[in-house]
Amino acid sequence: MKRLLTLALVIGWVLGAGAAGLCAERAVFRMATAADPETLDPMGQLSGPVLAFCHLVYDPLVRWSADMKIEPRLAERWEQIDPLTFRLYLRKGVRFQTGNPFTAKDVAWTLNRLKRSYDFKALYEVVAGSRVIDDYTIDIITKEPYGLILNLAAYIFPMDSAFFSGRDEKGMDKGLIVKDGYSFASEHTAGTGPFKIAARRRGVKFVLKANEGYWGERGNVDVIEWIPIKDETARVLALLHGDVDCISPVPIEEYDRLMQAPGLELIARPSTRIVTIQMNSAKSVALADVRVRKALIAATDNDAIVSRIMRGRAKPLYQQAPEGMPGHDPSLGSRYNLEEAHALLKAAGYEGDLELSMIAPNDRYVKGVEVAQAFVSMMAKAGVKVVLRTYPRPQFWNEFDNQVADLQMIGWHPDTEDTVNYGEYLLMCFDRNTGKGQYNSGNYCNPAYDALLRRANREMDAAKRTALLVESERIAYDDAAFIPLYTEPFSMAARSTAANLKDVITSQGFLYVGDLIMK
Repeated sequence: MKRLLTLALVIGWVLGAGAAGLCAERAVFRMATAADPETLDPMGQLSGPVLAFCHLVYDPLVRWSADMKIEPRLAERWEQIDPLTFRLYLRKGVRFQTGNPFTAKDVAWTLNRLKRSYDFKALYEVVAGSRVIDDYTIDIITKEPYGLILNLAAYIFPMDSAFFSGRDEKGMDKGLIVKDGYSFASEHTAGTGPFKIAARRRGVKFVLKANEGYWGERGNVDVIEWIPIKDETARVLALLHGDVDCISPVPIEEYDRLMQAPGLELIARPSTRIVTIQMNSAKSVALADVRVRKALIAATDNDAIVSRIMRGRAKPLYQQAPEGMPGHDPSLGSRYNLEEAHALLKAAGYEGDLELSMIAPNDRYVKGVEVAQAFVSMMAKAGVKVVLRTYPRPQFWNEFDNQVADLQMIGWHPDTEDTVNYGEYLLMCFDRNTGKGQYNSGNYCNPAYDALLRRANREMDAAKRTALLVESERIAYDDAAFIPLYTEPFSMAARSTAANLKDVITSQGFLYVGDLIMK
């Protein structure tokens, strides 16, 4: 049953002086999303809410601007010293919220921790290590020439190495990384960011207050109230009634209504987040047969999903690389053909007697549940019974990691803004040591595919690199490595009191509230 959450908000606060002369009063910014961060550990989970949190409490070395350019943050400048050495010159005079000074040793400690993280180590597998030159200069050493090292720096949120070293009151290593469950870092923070935690009640409300010792210029938001509202209707009503200042994502069917509502602004953009279904060939004997995998793809009507459920706001996906990404091959089109699906299943020995289990999150992807239900109906038309279960995000990821189902829905935004990132997490052969294939719950494994991605990472010539990625896309397409669905749109709606919203939000959906000006 749908219901509107009652939000307890601060009213009539007397706040401090204006920010940089832009506003006379400090402000409270109330934002509602489908979920709050699963953990406070920047390296605990590679998820959108965790990364959004990191941009509030921690600072990256560099970050993506609203127009998708890299801009300095804790690193002021950088240079490539030699093919394997990338040097960063760090900002001086920055302190962590503990009061400890920020130096190169904290970057080295953080990078070493990233290489141990279950979710992040695949990204940093190319990094051999680091070399501290002095307190404000550090070299990142790669194992081979790698053209995306600056992109990786956008995910390095330095942690206070002194604060996270030693043992906690439970006798556990403070630097321990735990994806689900207790760790010191999952409940404590020590960043350099514009906000610090004031109160947290997971799943109910997350309150952050301005870090008065922040090193940089900032907007006029003094307090953030982050309220998770899973129900789409309740989220929209909270915005319309003035209970919150911003919501994301916006239900697709509400776009027109919110665009016409006075005092509101809708931001809706294409994104490079792909939504797919993985087929676990290690769990299901049927899915180990390429004919069955091809049959499921042939029974999936991507265009109908986009037009009927996503109301044309998404783009159908037929391969892993979306249009506009390097490696996208326009010749790899739709494979929807219900007759062919029946024929392939019959050839594989299945005639209406194939049953598969499936899981999907119920609070993660735009229209995710409706899409999953539509997929079940499409499979039924091909004579395949799919038993669907949906879960809230934290529980879903536990089930996903344990590969409990034959079919598992997953969305992915490329962390490096590059095509290789899709494959190295979703399709490369799983390697516990390197982290490659960390989210490959389909257990797809093709050494030829992996070799092409490795070659692409080493290739510095853009044209040659693109050709390698095109070849990799064709391999995955021919192997029916996964079921592509669509690219998900990004959406946010806010009250017009958020004056510079478009300038402080990226295509990845990161909202830099520290730079936000509220009227």
